[in-house]
Amino acid sequence: MNLHEYQAKSLFADYGIAVPQGQAVSSPKEARAAAQGLGGDTWVVKAQAHTGGRGKAGGVRLAHSLDEVEAAAGEILGMTLITNQTGPQGLPVNSVLVEQGSKIAQELYLGALLDRARSRIAFMASAAGGMNIEEVAAETPEKILTTVVNPATGMLPFQCRKLAYGLGLSGDQIKQFSKIMMALYRLYREKDVSLIEINPLIITDAKALMALDAKINLDGNALYRHQPLLALRDITQEDKKEAAAAQHDLNYITLDGNIGCMVNGAGLAMATMDMVKLHGGEPANFLDVGGTTTAERVTEAFKLILSDNKVKSVLVNIFGGIVRCDLIAEGIITAARSIGVTLPVVVRLEGTNAEQGLQMLASSGVDFITAHDFTEAAKKAVAAAA
Repeated sequence: MNLHEYQAKSLFADYGIAVPQGQAVSSPKEARAAAQGLGGDTWVVKAQAHTGGRGKAGGVRLAHSLDEVEAAAGEILGMTLITNQTGPQGLPVNSVLVEQGSKIAQELYLGALLDRARSRIAFMASAAGGMNIEEVAAETPEKILTTVVNPATGMLPFQCRKLAYGLGLSGDQIKQFSKIMMALYRLYREKDVSLIEINPLIITDAKALMALDAKINLDGNALYRHQPLLALRDITQEDKKEAAAAQHDLNYITLDGNIGCMVNGAGLAMATMDMVKLHGGEPANFLDVGGTTTAERVTEAFKLILSDNKVKSVLVNIFGGIVRCDLIAEGIITAARSIGVTLPVVVRLEGTNAEQGLQMLASSGVDFITAHDFTEAAKKAVAAAA
């Protein structure tokens, strides 16, 4: 789960990391009032959307008067922000963050994520912070410094100093940087974070370090331990079908193909998508209905698949280990009748009560296409889509 910038900055402040004074608002008049309350003569109006690259997409504006603040908020609110990270569909902007302007002497980058190859938290820093950090990573990766935290010892002070020296910091700035790194490490561990970034981490004209931006991605599997954080979820920033799937305990990810896939088990789902591609097709989704599938969940899964206008055929590939194939068949039939399925539906059932399930499909009165093995099912689904 991703957080908005203003939500992430609130967490930063809780952990003692300096951030600009600001307020999230949802109307131009509120933006004007927020700027007036913050004081000063320069403000920044920032679109709140779960994506980077907002500045390049017109989602960050500098304002030198209250009129300019109100006008900028009016232009940003309600826009669809399209960046390299969102894809062509973009994301809606329903709120903006109004902040006091900051006097920037230098921009740095600091972030942390899980290094899965080492099973450890890795910190990254660069003196080339700012909007073009992605280009730095792609073109001059040597400018990015890294250190990996040993879970037995935790973050050690020398690791903070190592990155600070590499960034060219000196004196009190090294202490400030070390404090920020230690705080990020505690935040990462205590809130079950999967990615945390400050880009840019600025040095002000007073030589103080401040988080001018904040990005936090949370581990969705650990949110049950953090109900206050779960309450910050903004489903308007998520794929509608993926959000609906989560409400029914379905694992769904939208893809670009035209063959809808419904499978039980993540491994079999991946293999199914591979088999579809092997035989010339393109999967429209990843959908794992789980090992304890019910007829009701199968019905909801079908609704999700058919809500995608790109889908031209559906491939149901079920291995009945824990789940019974006759229950899956019942769900498929119920869904087909209630939704009025008109697309070709290829069904492959294997395992517990597979024969009963196939018999139920044959006598249902619905024109299902059945297959007896994996390869045959994939070929028929690709042919039906074409």
